[in-house]
Amino acid sequence: MRLCPLLGAATGAVLLLLTGATAAPATAAPATAAPATAASEDVTVEAVGRIAADGTITLSGTYTCVDATGPVYIGSSVRQGASTTSYGIGGTRAVCDGAQHRWQNTGRATPGAIVPGPVHVQATVLELRLVGILPLPRLHAVKDQDITLTRS
Repeated sequence: MRLCPLLGAATGAVLLLLTGATAAPATAAPATAAPATAASEDVTVEAVGRIAADGTITLSGTYTCVDATGPVYIGSSVRQGASTTSYGIGGTRAVCDGAQHRWQNTGRATPGAIVPGPVHVQATVLELRLVGILPLPRLHAVKDQDITLTRS
């Protein structure tokens, strides 16, 4: 697992929290009524994402998390080809109640940097847990996956 994308996700989540921005919680009907265990924390990425003519990228999937005491976010990033540059694609507020929920993030990369075709996506479920006065990141789940972006 590379550290740079995780640090980028953590930094983005901290900035989101510190700027007072509010993201709408990801919503979905719970898939199961039984509480999850920490071992069942997970995030998935759908095999096909979308890219609009203006470069707007939409990624989605599901997540499950538990035991959060601070705000939790689903972050995602995308990179293409041999490039080592990842582009953050949105952020969604998460609900950590042990049930499976859907997430969807939308954002843009540098114009022309990402085109339809194969890409690598990293999705992260990250909590900002207060320790004293500092919000420290706590990783709940990470998924690295190759997907296909199609024109929407």
